Amino acid sequence: MFRGSIVALVTPFKDGKIDDAKIKELVQFHLDHGTNGILPCGTTGESPTLSHDEHKRVVELCIEVAGGKVPILAGTGSNSTSEAVALTKHAARAGADAALVVTPYYNKPMQEGLYQHFKAIADNVDIPIILYNIVGRTARNIETETVVRLANDCKNIIGVKEASGSLDQMQAVKLYCPEGFILLSGDDALTLPLLSIGGQGVVSVVANIIPDQTAKLVNLFDAGRIEEARTLHFKMLPLVKAMFLETNPIPVKTAMGLLGLCDDTLRLPLTSMSDSDKVKLQSAIKAYGLVEKTLV
Repeated sequence: MFRGSIVALVTPFKDGKIDDAKIKELVQFHLDHGTNGILPCGTTGESPTLSHDEHKRVVELCIEVAGGKVPILAGTGSNSTSEAVALTKHAARAGADAALVVTPYYNKPMQEGLYQHFKAIADNVDIPIILYNIVGRTARNIETETVVRLANDCKNIIGVKEASGSLDQMQAVKLYCPEGFILLSGDDALTLPLLSIGGQGVVSVVANIIPDQTAKLVNLFDAGRIEEARTLHFKMLPLVKAMFLETNPIPVKTAMGLLGLCDDTLRLPLTSMSDSDKVKLQSAIKAYGLVEKTLV
């Protein structure tokens, strides 16, 4: 179900509220440009600043527009186990194909706490769950032993989005988890290396602006056209790096504004991109061959 390019969708805002019409437009944009799956309410979707009602609405809109054409992987994580359970239950009721559940942040639980957190969520829903390991934002790494334990003990924990940046850890997940356990890259720059060790694809930030190319990278690899995949990887790399000149999703939302895809409004505590970094971003956009547009 989850292979290829899964876009970590931005959440567009208008007049301080989520922009329903633009969300629908963006989902259709991805359906039209080869994206293999859609993740609403992830890090890139500014989920920490969404109210519960907004969070649910974004998930519901994505499911509605996708219409089963591509799977919806709903972000439902929290540092509160009960809140994560509630959001995951909603995603299941709304018709999401799976839930992406991030490591609890700020609390800094021990590995046993992580195990109990994810198991509690899995025990309360039937929907498939993909763990989201991103130590840089959560201050806790889900150690491979914990991932393996969850994969073996919870039939509906089916994979992990790995954003630890460690290929060693990704290889260990592939080596020790049950056959068929899904391994997704959480870093666009590591998509090709992850595919080479048996991963299934990427939850992508840069796919917000180059969806067809991000999907093509995985398709080329799957077709055995490795040299072409490598060439595309290195072509994309400077643009990928530009997506992280500042905290995600500041650069990608700025880029989407420049390209006329959506308003670049961010919610505090995120702020507009600095002028100096915006110049670097514009250079990367131009070098890739993308054309800046004026927002309508």
